[in-house]
Formats: sequence, structure tokens, C-alpha cells
Amino acid sequence: MTASSPWAPMRRNAFRALWIAQFASNIGTWAQTVGAQWLMGDLGGTALQVALVQAATTLPVFLLVVPSGALGDILDRRKVLMFGQALMLAGAGLLMVLTARDVTTPNVLLALIALMGVGQAASMPSFQAIQPELVPREEIPQAALLNGVNMNVGRAIGPALGGALIAAAGPEATFAFNTVSFVGVLLVLGFWRRPPDHRPLGAEHVLTAVRSGARYVRSSPLFSRVLVRCVLFVLFGSALWALLPAIARGPLGLGAGGYGALLGSVGAGAIGGAFLVPRLLRTLGKNVVITIASCAYAAATAIGGITTSITLAILAMLMAGAGWIAVLSTLNATAQVLLPAWTRARALAYYQLMLMGGQAIGAIVWGAIADLLDLRWAMVVPAALMALIALYAVVKLPLTERQLDVTPAAVWDEPPEGPDSDDGPVLVTLEWRVDEENSAAFVEAMQRVGRSRRRTGASMWGLFRDSADPELYLETFVLATWQEHLRQHLERGTAVDATVQQAARDLAVDNPQVRHLIWAGPPS
Repeated sequence: MTASSPWAPMRRNAFRALWIAQFASNIGTWAQTVGAQWLMGDLGGTALQVALVQAATTLPVFLLVVPSGALGDILDRRKVLMFGQALMLAGAGLLMVLTARDVTTPNVLLALIALMGVGQAASMPSFQAIQPELVPREEIPQAALLNGVNMNVGRAIGPALGGALIAAAGPEATFAFNTVSFVGVLLVLGFWRRPPDHRPLGAEHVLTAVRSGARYVRSSPLFSRVLVRCVLFVLFGSALWALLPAIARGPLGLGAGGYGALLGSVGAGAIGGAFLVPRLLRTLGKNVVITIASCAYAAATAIGGITTSITLAILAMLMAGAGWIAVLSTLNATAQVLLPAWTRARALAYYQLMLMGGQAIGAIVWGAIADLLDLRWAMVVPAALMALIALYAVVKLPLTERQLDVTPAAVWDEPPEGPDSDDGPVLVTLEWRVDEENSAAFVEAMQRVGRSRRRTGASMWGLFRDSADPELYLETFVLATWQEHLRQHLERGTAVDATVQQAARDLAVDNPQVRHLIWAGPPS
């Protein structure tokens, strides 16, 4: 098996074991979704309560995924993952026991589903963030593909299995299967020996970590582009997922079995895409691959909304599965390799927020259009817009094809002696002397330095030129506390940051003169 093979990450024992355990868990999750919705009907739940089953799953993720990402960066990610999986096991196990004893009520069902949503929110960012710890950097694209296949095939198999389990032994059987699947994930995590984190200053406060994650996202144009491309794709791509049941029942005239066949076709297309995408990425690059895959998914969406042929619909779903996994796995892999270890989980939490938020908003919008106008319009319009936006984005919002080195690196000299770690705000000034012929290039280089300062902790940054001495520049930036500045020195610098700063230094006459000033007024 070569390093470029789609299955190359499966050579890594930890990745392979976790992938298999997660596959069973994904199947169990989708089987339980069917069981919970069916049970709510058996309990006499209203249409609103049936709909709230899905809301109880997603709402905790919306509310908690960002602070959960911060926890994944300031605590041991393996322990955060185990905590999330244990919450989901507890929810599924309680549902199994209570339902078997006929004491589950609609409110109890919703409460336990929400508990599992909390566990999912805790797990999602850390699961994404550990992928570079499981496979080498060059295998991250294949790992993202395999994880996408895992989810899509689980989505195809789980509902069918859930229906079979309900028919054989009742809804409690789906909860039992899901409970066992979480045990498998916990066992794999328990045996995994994760390398220790590099935190010379100890763990950050969770609120500080949340703020630093948001600041990093704002100050990283390359990562922000990934987020924008993600939300634009899923906002329009969600039409197919939201309306596929209506298509199966309406124009295609299918029953539950036919709908399962359509979902299975999506999963089969995702598997086929996993074989095809690595080769296309090597030959065409990620921007061309995403554009082609987006247009293919758009075509599949339009065909799915227009055709009354079951054969053509199945072929369209095959194409949709390949396009969906090609776009999202490429975006996900790009996000992972752009992020340094110190902020990976909290930044990826924003990726998950964009992914789920785009799907939720899109589903509401296209569902409303289907009700107001027509099912066909609700499929063709987003398909056309997706294709147009894909062509626009490849020109105006291209993803970087460069391999950025985000490994830890010393960006500064030895950290200065200073006050107590909580003192602040802190103003750092650097005096740069630059020859007149290098001034334009220096100002341009310093814009990249400014983004580096903000990514690693600065809340404000500026560059000023002395009116009396045009060769003298003053760089200023502000940090909330002295400890934040120490983290810039000791924990947050990367090889990219070092290269950016060195480029500015090469244009200056000498190293800058640095001063550190502590807020002298009353406590802020």
C-alpha cells in the first residue's frame, strides 16, 4: 500500500482502530435516530415533539461546540473525547433501560437525547483535532476522505438497521446497539497512548481560550476562506439532504425501502469518491477538484429534483455522494493542515459550526421554498446557485495549494522578565529602522507580521512611520495580560510565524528595539 493510496492511513494502528470503532458508532447513532423518532410516535408525541428529537440533538452542538473546542486545546484531547463518549453512552444506556421498562416519557426522551447532544458537542472538535496525531501530515487528505466515507456509509446503513431492529425487538434495541458502539470507541481511546501536550505555562482559562480561538480565526485569511467555502457549499448542498425524503415519496413514488436505496447510493458514491479524489488532488489540485465536485453535486441535485426515473435518480445520488465527500473532505483536510496544534480544536469548532449551521439554515430555507413554490424549484435553484458560486469562488476565494509549516518554532528571543502573569494590558513596541529603498516592501511584509501577532494573542496591532525620521518605524501591539505575551514567546509560535518575521527583519537595518509597557492606570 503506497503513501498516496486512499487506504494508506489504515496502516496506522491507532487510526484504523478508531476508524472501525467510529464506524460502528456512526451506524448506531443513525439507527438510534430512527428508534427515537419512532418511539416518540409510540408515546403519543405531537408532530412538534417528533421534530424536537432532531432539535435536541443539534441544539447542544450549536451552543457548546465552540467552548468544547477550547477545552480540546487546553485539556488532554483524549480525555475530552472519552468524556464526550461517556455522556453519549450514558444517554443511550438510560434510554435502553427506561424504554425496556416502559417508563420513558416524551420529556425524558428529549432530555436524554439532549444529553447525548452535549456529548457529541464535546467530542466533535477534539476528534477532528487529533487526526494529525494519528497519521503523518501527507496522509491527512486520505484520512479526511476515509472519515467522510465512515459518516456517509453510516448514514446509509444506520436507518435501515434501525428499522430492522425496531421490527424485531422494538426501539430499545436501537438504543442497545448504540450503547455497545460507544463502548468500542471508549476502549480504543483508553488504549491509545497520545503524545503529551506542550504547555510550559499550563492550561489556559476556558474563556481566554475561546477568545484566542476567535481571534485566530479572524486573523487567518487562509483558514477563513475554508470556512466561507464550507458554508457556501453546505448552504446550497443541504437542499438535497433536506428534500430527499420528499423526492422519494413524491416524484419517484418510492416507499421506505426505495428511500433506503437512495441513501445507499449516496454512500456508495462516497466510497467511489474516496478512491478517485486522491488521484485528482495530485493531478489537478484542490481548487479544481472542489470546483468540479461542486458542479457535479449541483447537477445531481438538479437531476434529483426533475427526474421521475428511479434509475436516473440512483445514478444522480451516486454522483452526489462522490461530489459531497470530495468537497468536504478536501476542505476538512485543508483546515487541519493550516492549524497549529495549540489552537486546532478551537478553530475546527468554528468549522463544525459553519458546517452544521449552513445545513440547518439551508434545510429551513429550501424546505420553505418547496412548500411555497414547488419541490422542483427548491432543487433546481440551489443547484444553479451552487454551480455559479463554485466558479466564482475558485477565482475570488482560492484555497492555498502551498504546504505551510505550522510546527512549533521559536519566533522570539528569550522571553523577558516581567510582572505577575495576570497584569495587563501589555503594550509591546518595536522600533524598526529601514532604508528608504526597502520601505514599500517592509510595510507589505509587516502586514503579514501583524496578522501573526493577532493570531498568537494581540488584540490590537499597528505600524507607524516617524514624520521627522522617515526611516524609523514603530510597531505596536496590545495583549490582555502578561501571560498572553509569554504564550506568544513559549507556546504559540510556528515555523510560518518565524518565516514571516524573518522576512521583515531581512528588510530592516538591524534587529528592532523592543519595549514592554504595563498598564499604569487603575485595574481595567
